[in-house]
Order: sequence, then structure tokens, then C-alpha cells
Amino acid sequence: MAKSASNKAFLLGYRLYIVAFFIFLAAPLVAAATFAFNDSLFPSLPWQGFTLDWFFNDTEPKLGMFHDRRLLRGLYYSAIIGVMVSGLSVFVGTTNAFLFVRGNFPAKNFFYIIMILPLVIPGVILGISILVMASNIANGVEDRFDYELEFLRPGILLVVLGQFSFVTTITSLVITARLKKFDYTMEEAALNLGASRAQVLRTVTLPFLRPAMIAAGIVAFLVSFENFNTTLFLVGSESPLTITMYDRMAKVGSTPVLNAVSFFLIVGSGLLALISVIVQRNAPAD
Repeated sequence: MAKSASNKAFLLGYRLYIVAFFIFLAAPLVAAATFAFNDSLFPSLPWQGFTLDWFFNDTEPKLGMFHDRRLLRGLYYSAIIGVMVSGLSVFVGTTNAFLFVRGNFPAKNFFYIIMILPLVIPGVILGISILVMASNIANGVEDRFDYELEFLRPGILLVVLGQFSFVTTITSLVITARLKKFDYTMEEAALNLGASRAQVLRTVTLPFLRPAMIAAGIVAFLVSFENFNTTLFLVGSESPLTITMYDRMAKVGSTPVLNAVSFFLIVGSGLLALISVIVQRNAPAD
């Protein structure tokens, strides 16, 4: 009897902990989203009434996010950077998966650790290191050959390279985990039937990896889109959305239009994450 009561108490405590944990995670997001619909010039209580002005209004002082050219420009740059980082990361992540799952070369475990190392390095350190390295290379080439390497100067391309340096680790791990589940006899059967290596890769192996590649691409896009620490040191005049929002906060302070942007990003990120889960759930087991 005492054991049954103890189990019930443990189960109740565990459920309360789970509820409190999700409330802790969701409360800031709910608060930010709520003030996006408050008919007030400041994101604070008391509640002044429901409005969509912070999304669609085209006049000051309640200029909506869909009419704020600077925010839309930042959104555009973030999307461009995210797509480029996602594409590069999935491609390199796929090749890394084949390298570390099927490759056999000296110091393989050492290089695998090197590959995942960027995940534990703070984004600030990555940003500073990449900026210093790129600037030194660009300055050295310019001094010696009188040739300017524009892509190594702060700007979109350097941001893409900086984010790619750690996002590709995430895609590599996701695709590697999928490749480890692959049944090699499927490739052997296709080869015995006369298919070439390229045909086997295109018709057997890559279709098996496709769910992981799609999911990894979505995760890479989301990580790139919300990145701030690394991007801050590498950005040029084309500021992505995170930097634009930070600059707006520093100069003007918090306004409900930033809450509207936050709500838009919460919904968009949630939908992409849901697609990622559905893709992986519907993937064949073998």
C-alpha cells in the first residue's frame, strides 16, 4: 500500500514538473505574441484592445511589419542566407556522412571529433575567429597581389561561410544517423542486377537518405535564420533580421512591431519544425 502511494506521489510530481517545464519554455513566447495584438504604442500592460495594426497598418506611429521596409529587407536577407547555408550544409553533411560511416582512414575518430567541435564553441568566439582569419587572408592577398577578395569582407557571403562552419555539423550528424540504418544489401542487389554505382546512389541510397536530408535542411535553415552571435561579427551593410531587430531595440527600444515580428517567426518556425517531424516520422525504417 505504501509502495503504491509512493508511486502515485512520484507520478504526480513528475507530471507537475513536466507542466512547469513547458510553462517556463512557453511563457515568454506567449507574452511576446500577445503584445503583438495590443492596441498600444508600448508592449506593456494594461491591455488597450485587440488590433492587427502592428502587422498591416501602413502609417506611423503604428507602422506594421509588412510595411516596414527595413524589417522586410532584414527578413529577405535572412531568408537568402538561410537558404544558402541550408543548401551548402546538406550537401557537405551528406558527403561527411558517407565519409565517416563508410570511409576507413587513419585518425578517423580524431577527425570526427574535429567535425563536431564547432557545436561546443561559443558563437561569439566563432564569429571573431572567422572575421580575423578572413580579414588577414584578404589583407594579405591585397597587399601582395593588389587583388581584393570581396567575399572575405563583412557581408552576406562571409555570414554564409561563418554560419556554415557550425551548421554543417548539425546536418552531418542528422544524415549520419540515418545512413547508419541503411541496409547495404539493397545496394549489393542493385549492383548484381547491373546498375552502376551512380545509378545505385541516385535510385537507392539517396532516396533512403532523403527524409533526413530534408529534415536536416529545415533545421539548418532555422538555426541560420535565428543566429545572432556569429552573424553580428560578420555582417556588412546587408543586415539580416536578427541584427535589424537588435539595432531597432538599441536605438528605439522595444515596440509592438518587434512583437509582431516575433509572433511571425514563432509561427513560421513552428510550422517548419512540424514539417521536419512529419518527414522523419513518415520515412521508411529501411
